[in-house]
Amino acid sequence: MIQLTRLRKVFGPLTAVDGIDMTVRQGEVLGFLGPNGAGKSTTMKMVAGFLAPTSGTALVDGIDVISNPVEVKRRLGYLPEGAPCYGDMTPLTFLRFIAEIRGIDGKAREAAVAAAVEKVAIEGVLDQSIETLSKGFKRRVGLAQAILHNPPVLILDEPTDGLDPNQKHQVRELIRGMAADKAVVISTHILEEVEAVCTRAVIIAKGRLLADGTPAELLARSPLHNALRIEVDNAGADAVLDDVRNMPGIAAVELVDAGADVSVIRIRSAAGSITIDVAAMLKSKGHRVRDLATEKGALDAIFREITIGGGASHA
Repeated sequence: MIQLTRLRKVFGPLTAVDGIDMTVRQGEVLGFLGPNGAGKSTTMKMVAGFLAPTSGTALVDGIDVISNPVEVKRRLGYLPEGAPCYGDMTPLTFLRFIAEIRGIDGKAREAAVAAAVEKVAIEGVLDQSIETLSKGFKRRVGLAQAILHNPPVLILDEPTDGLDPNQKHQVRELIRGMAADKAVVISTHILEEVEAVCTRAVIIAKGRLLADGTPAELLARSPLHNALRIEVDNAGADAVLDDVRNMPGIAAVELVDAGADVSVIRIRSAAGSITIDVAAMLKSKGHRVRDLATEKGALDAIFREITIGGGASHA
């Protein structure tokens, strides 16, 4: 549904996007990640037809964004950064206007507007002027216009920005519900959103694609992936540390925290999961363990590792 080939954008001496190759298929929700200025918004603006590439190609549903931009826009819903709307309009008049310029008339227009309003839950503010709405409601009005014409491709720049936790959950559920028959690209700084919604994630910095995989595949790159975290009484902590260090297949053992009564120990494996082996050793030695859990790693750590030194200088 989206195919980028050697996509590049240069602003004078600044290379904002530097030869990105990427595809997004129907049914995928792609998290598009990178530090501020990595080139995310510039890339999305090129796909949406708001910026012309310096070189390379961008296809939406097989249609070139340069040679046939109107057909691309018919197939695409776009929520840009900041959700710009006409502030003196109400959400209802704004959505009717968007439907009209998209060629949706009569009963079909009212049905499309009503469906979008219900999906983003803005019934209570339909007759307020947009300029008086909170940031969260403005964001939801912007999302409503993006999904109004039921496009097969959605590009959403920070879709949950300004929303409270309940609203974020609602929007994530909406995206999940729409994803089966669409290709969805979400630019976000909220890494928990990637794990909650996305089937795949791409990380860019300095305009270049640095990582591409499922959230689970990215988490597997974490040094803490499959690490074991155990809590023991302080009195037995030293003995547990010694016994774990003597086990084969252990890469590192560290005392993470020594509280008033409980010590927390983290054990990292040289390869694969060590949970069963460590649990068996603790039982055989008679160690009293309060808690034992396997860590999956953290996307923010992977993000920092991949983008370190990257991209604060790009637009």
